[in-house]
Amino acid sequence: MPAIDISERLRRHLGSWVGEWPPPPSGVRVVAHDARLRPTWDGTVRPLLGVGDGSGVVLSVRPDAADAVRDAVAAGLDDPGLGLRLGEILGVGPARFGSGVFRASGDIDPTIDALGEWAATQRSDLPEWLAPFNGPRLVVRDGGHIVAGVGIKIHDEFGHELSVVTDEAARGRGFARRLVATAARQVLADGRVPVYLHERSNAASAHVADAVGFRDEGWSVFGLWPSG
Repeated sequence: MPAIDISERLRRHLGSWVGEWPPPPSGVRVVAHDARLRPTWDGTVRPLLGVGDGSGVVLSVRPDAADAVRDAVAAGLDDPGLGLRLGEILGVGPARFGSGVFRASGDIDPTIDALGEWAATQRSDLPEWLAPFNGPRLVVRDGGHIVAGVGIKIHDEFGHELSVVTDEAARGRGFARRLVATAARQVLADGRVPVYLHERSNAASAHVADAVGFRDEGWSVFGLWPSG
């Protein structure tokens, strides 16, 4: 599959996901967004979500908290006490504010062979970790047992996030790379943008992303996680 210009798809996805896009040239823009009141891909409500392009950040929060969050982040996002303040404002209790790596791609390595079988919904023969996903699953079997899989998080009609897990005994055999490439091509063929997120410390996940064609462009995803 040749490279696809995903810029418009990505703009629409992020405009829907975080409420507004593009971000400011620098600094943080806090956006009141009704989506922060609704269940997300796994049924949980996330009252804060943000994305940054390496220069500016859009931070979306539930509408009733927008003014208080603007005041809390006025000094920047690096304050170690920010999570506690945001947790109090958003009513989640003690919390940790942090960021991960955000990647999206329309240029998936065409030399990576397709792999896996699709399941539209969760089945009794699929690993339990795939159950929360609201999109299809892609799995690979070895010796009759599922050893790796990709779950798709449908965030909105424009952006679908890929999450991959490989059993420890099956790692190093290219399953994750081939599954992610296969799933990403399908998302692109369906007219959406494939998104890949991971923690900054997760070198294995970063390696898979790099190998498939999800380049690290310096973008970040921001969230708030209960720490109590």
